[in-house]
Amino acid sequence: MVSLQHISKSFGSQKVLNDVSLEIPAGQIVGLLGPNGAGKSTLMKILIGLWSADSGTVSAPSRIGYLPENNPLYEDMYVSEYLEFMAGLTINGEASKRGPAALNREAINSLIDLVGLSPERHKHIRELSKGYRQRVGLAQALLGDPELLILDEPTTGLDPNQLVEIRALIKSLSGESRSVILSTHILQEVREMCDRVIILDHGTIKADLPIDQIPDLETLFHEATK
Repeated sequence: MVSLQHISKSFGSQKVLNDVSLEIPAGQIVGLLGPNGAGKSTLMKILIGLWSADSGTVSAPSRIGYLPENNPLYEDMYVSEYLEFMAGLTINGEASKRGPAALNREAINSLIDLVGLSPERHKHIRELSKGYRQRVGLAQALLGDPELLILDEPTTGLDPNQLVEIRALIKSLSGESRSVILSTHILQEVREMCDRVIILDHGTIKADLPIDQIPDLETLFHEATK
C-alpha cells in the first residue's frame, strides 16, 4: 500500500504540490497524468525518497523500483554486466536496499528472460535499439522484486511495434503484491494499461477515477486541466 497524506512541496515561492493525498493498493496500475509542470515528477521523487516533502506524511514500501524518463544507462557495459553491477551497488559501504534477490545471479537471469532481453544479453548496451534499452531500464527497476514500480514516460521514442511489446510487458508486471505508477502524456497508454487514473494540475489532484468509469479520457483531461 502506498499512502500520501497532505503532501505539499515548494521551490522558493513556487508551490509545486499543494495538499496532495492519495492511496494506492497493491496490485493496481495507476496512470499519473498532467500537463508539464503539474507536479508529477516532484511527486514521484518524493515517493522514491530523492526529495522530501515540506509537509505531510508518506508511507511507501521499502522496495521501490524506478525507471526515470531519460533511462540513464552505462552504454559501454554488457546487458548482464550492467544488471549485475546495479544489483551490487552499495550505499555508504552498506549493501543496497534492493534486497537479497538483487544479488542473486539466477534472479538476474530470470529478470533478463522476463523482460525479453535474452537474445541481447551479451551485447553492449550501446548496440541495443531504443526498445531494448527500455527493457534494460525495466529490468534494472525490477531488481530486488519491488513492491512499488514507478515508470516515468517508459515508452518515449519507441516505434509502433516496440510500443505494443513494452505496453504488454508493463501490464504483466503488476500483481497481488506490486503496485505500478505510470507517468505519461500518452492517453492511449493509460486506457490500455491502467486500472485507475489520477490527473494532477498546478500541484493538486483534479481527478481520481477507475478507468472503467471514464467514458472519454481526453475530455476528462481537458476539463480537469483547462
